[in-house]
Amino acid sequence: MQASSFQTITTPITGLYKEKGSKFIAYAYPVTSEDEIKNHLELLRKEHPKARHYCYAYRMTPDGSLYRSNDDGEPSGTAGKPILGQLLSFDVTNTLVVVVRYFGGTKLGASGLIHAYKAAAQDALSQADIVTCIVMTPFHIRFPFALSGEIMQALARIHAASITESYTDHGQISFELPLSEATLRLHQLKSQLAGFDGTESDMDLKLAEKSIGIS
Repeated sequence: MQASSFQTITTPITGLYKEKGSKFIAYAYPVTSEDEIKNHLELLRKEHPKARHYCYAYRMTPDGSLYRSNDDGEPSGTAGKPILGQLLSFDVTNTLVVVVRYFGGTKLGASGLIHAYKAAAQDALSQADIVTCIVMTPFHIRFPFALSGEIMQALARIHAASITESYTDHGQISFELPLSEATLRLHQLKSQLAGFDGTESDMDLKLAEKSIGIS
């Protein structure tokens, strides 16, 4: 079942953990694409050219089903996995956490590394502003130009969001509805428009191909 809402962070935030001379700097970012993730990683490598490791994890999509973790040369499972664990613990998605490690000369062992990466990620996320976002489903409606006023009023009554209009020989409007209430609100919209002449034969209401989240 598709998620109707999700949690994410609003702005980038940093965290820090130190152990036996090693420094673990955590950077948490809101993200919506893998290109954004690659860009953040490239910028951090330039910002910290002398760091030993750039370990990370991310979750994306409203249900968090798109995720990945990377140990970046640390022993398997000691870095990316504990970072991902914190994303799960804080129940956030559309979020990337990168932990940059400066080696202090003393090895920490597997358990020490797991704790360090977890603690750094936890420090960043505990300071983050976490918000709940509603998953919105986009729709398009095509209608006779003469009905534009009635259509706009009907969309206002069902509290449609992100309305974009365009007009040629017909009117076209894109709008969004909360996923959890889309069926009910569409029924209300159709009921309001049922009495207009030509509406039934010359109107096209369809679901767009993707859903997005807004706060």
